[in-house]
Amino acid sequence: MAELSRVLRADARRARPLAGVAVLAASGIAVAWPTLLPGVAYWDNSIVALMNAVRVMGPVAAGFAALAGARERRLDYLRVVTARSPITGVLLDLTLLIMVALASYGVVVGVIVIRTVLRQEAGQPDLFGLTAASAALALHITAGYLAGRLVSRPTTALVVTAVAALWAAARLPGASWWSLLPPAAFDRVELFTRLSPGVLADQTVWAAALAVALALAYCWWVTRRAVLLLGVVAALLLVGSVTVRLHGTHGTAVQAAPAADVCRDWPLRVCVHPVLAPALPALEEALTPLAARLADTPAAFTRVEQRPDPGPARVRHGLVRVYLPGGFGTGFTAGVLRDVRDGLVGADACAARARPAREYESLVDAWLLGGGPPAISDQGASRRFGLWDEEDRRSWLRAHFSEYRKCSLGPSDFSARALARLTRLETRPSGTPALGGTTTPTPHGGANGKTGSKERRPAPDALSQDARRGREYPLRGHDRTPQTRRGHAEAQDAALRPPAAPRPRPDGRPRRRPA
Repeated sequence: MAELSRVLRADARRARPLAGVAVLAASGIAVAWPTLLPGVAYWDNSIVALMNAVRVMGPVAAGFAALAGARERRLDYLRVVTARSPITGVLLDLTLLIMVALASYGVVVGVIVIRTVLRQEAGQPDLFGLTAASAALALHITAGYLAGRLVSRPTTALVVTAVAALWAAARLPGASWWSLLPPAAFDRVELFTRLSPGVLADQTVWAAALAVALALAYCWWVTRRAVLLLGVVAALLLVGSVTVRLHGTHGTAVQAAPAADVCRDWPLRVCVHPVLAPALPALEEALTPLAARLADTPAAFTRVEQRPDPGPARVRHGLVRVYLPGGFGTGFTAGVLRDVRDGLVGADACAARARPAREYESLVDAWLLGGGPPAISDQGASRRFGLWDEEDRRSWLRAHFSEYRKCSLGPSDFSARALARLTRLETRPSGTPALGGTTTPTPHGGANGKTGSKERRPAPDALSQDARRGREYPLRGHDRTPQTRRGHAEAQDAALRPPAAPRPRPDGRPRRRPA
């Protein structure tokens, strides 16, 4: 009975690994949480965060398992008093350690899933991602525990932890097919793509088969039963076949996943991936002033669409296709505006300039993006451009957009003479016929009181062109300044107000309306 009680006390010591649940769970959450994109909830990125957690939890769990294995090896002399097989205790210890590690991993999964569900999530959760991560964690436990039993030394746990950490850190995401071996190294999953279920299934089979092969090999080494070698060979053959499949992927673990865009239609039509739907108001507010300032230029646009592949923004035929990284944290809209601005200019033409890159163009960039004026060497041009009002700047940009796009602006483009010449071109005398217009004599005379003067009337083609332009560019005349908006409102109220009745004359006779 005394010997049996000692065995029971030794078995009770297996409950000590339960203290490692908190350590494993804390390390997993600390790794998984920062990898999630700010402000969005994309299920594939949540799966990637959970698999990245195993890259840290695995080495820590392997070290705990090696420490437990070395301790249990020193107590094997107590098990000879029982009728159990020598491998029964090993398998029970290994099962307990795996359950403890999976329990701690379940805490990490719960935290990440709750965070994803509380946001406007997109995509579909893939269970193969959880099975692949769980199998990789079980593989670390198995390898660490068996290493501790084979080499029962105090330094075994440190060596096992260092080797497992080196295996996880040596494989960078997307570098080669080696990065897909468990624990896999995944990079952030872009929108309009998803993790390949086939790759996740192969990783699950690879990790589980290798863990079974290690356990069966240890059981054969203890019992010398030849039948166990058949299981070892079968498991290794399965590992080899799955390795060939992973090698055929060339390190690619994602596939295309088209998604229907969500749009906001006024005053701009902005369409993005469903995961970025909460960012639509912010994008609309940030892009509307830029679209208004680019109206009537070759880069005028009224539609914005998200492009799935990374790259510079494209501005063509009233449409802007811009790449959005998938997270709308701090500076998200500012980055989108910079990408659109970069798509307005020709990179080759600007790179060929001998003068300081985009010195004068930076003045226009700051105005287009709503920022403060930059410090340039030509302070006179900076001062004159800063004194122009919104309408003058828009008129100037319409006339100099070609130079701005080619990075060929110079001091003469910002002179007072350039603005005055532009003003003379846009404000014609009343008697000067406009392009596309006709002149007809007025029966009552012009402003100088002479009969037979000519009144300028636009041609029908010009009217239809203006109407078409108003439909294509609803942002014409848009201004963010409160003074301009108040002026437009007062002008509209004055136009809608009925005319006042004429006041009677002192002699009682009614006043005649002027013809």
